[in-house]
Amino acid sequence: MSKKILVTGPDLDPSAVKLAQDYGFETVHTPAYADAAVIADLMKQSGAEAILSRMGRIDASVMDAAPQLRVISKHGVGVDNIDLAAAAARGIPVLMATGANAVSVAEHAIALLLATVKRVLPLDAGLRAGRWEKPGFLGRELAGARLGLLGMGAIAQATGRMAKGLGLEIYGYDPYAKPEVFEALGATRCERLEDLFAQSDVLSLHCPLTNETRGVVNAEAIARMPKGAYVVNTARGGLIDEAALVAAIRSGQLAGAGLDTFAVEPPAADHPFFAEPAIVLTPHIGGVTREAGARVGVEAVRGIIQVIAGEAVAPERIANRALLAGAGKTNLKAGE
Repeated sequence: MSKKILVTGPDLDPSAVKLAQDYGFETVHTPAYADAAVIADLMKQSGAEAILSRMGRIDASVMDAAPQLRVISKHGVGVDNIDLAAAAARGIPVLMATGANAVSVAEHAIALLLATVKRVLPLDAGLRAGRWEKPGFLGRELAGARLGLLGMGAIAQATGRMAKGLGLEIYGYDPYAKPEVFEALGATRCERLEDLFAQSDVLSLHCPLTNETRGVVNAEAIARMPKGAYVVNTARGGLIDEAALVAAIRSGQLAGAGLDTFAVEPPAADHPFFAEPAIVLTPHIGGVTREAGARVGVEAVRGIIQVIAGEAVAPERIANRALLAGAGKTNLKAGE
């Protein structure tokens, strides 16, 4: 009888499915954005030992419904949809597919940057509506502008490398990043978050959503940015005070924003973002490419296989490692 992995979402890259099958696992799927009750019921029905988290929230109710659950593996790196403390209290490691989708998300960040600064969408709409808006138009050159990276993980580093090819100067803030990360990128390290805001003609967000970072881009932060600056977000919507962002665009403090993620997803039909042509919007698909899907899916499945087999897992992949140790749950092997 095959072991089960519950995938919270309707699909998974075939290469990841094959890896699971090669190790005797069967994948079972939930509908897209299933709620916790649906996920809990499917965990009971399937007897799955692992969850591969794509869509929907995994909270204590899901874990309590599945005493056989041994590991949760995120299809990506954003684990704000998983109750890390509840998992640690139950001895369940939460894994991340660190770096596997970095190139795809970085490319999307650059695409949003270019589309926003170069005003591609409103100009396209105007031309289609019969307007020739060249008279009176004045664009902006990106070469020589300052790109601020909030967070210096794999995605931020990939974004910075691409941005350097466009001639942008790179600044970064990340109190946890080693000096060599900044040196390798040729980035100026900002010691204070306030300094990053002040230096950012374009601010690109690449940090996790935590209690400390929720709403970090608020009215005060935006006021510190140069007038006419831009915000790009391919991380988590909750990092931005959305009302403050709209107000800053309407006042002219910000010239625009490129957003792939929102505080509530999908956003309501009457969300104020939709009324602002200076905001470019995409439906949280920065990492949704064939190439990234294969890498992320394989890494997520591989982590599950390692945990269930009792093999070592790279420490940086364990999102709740400190919480597990604090709870006295130290059965998980962590490779050095």
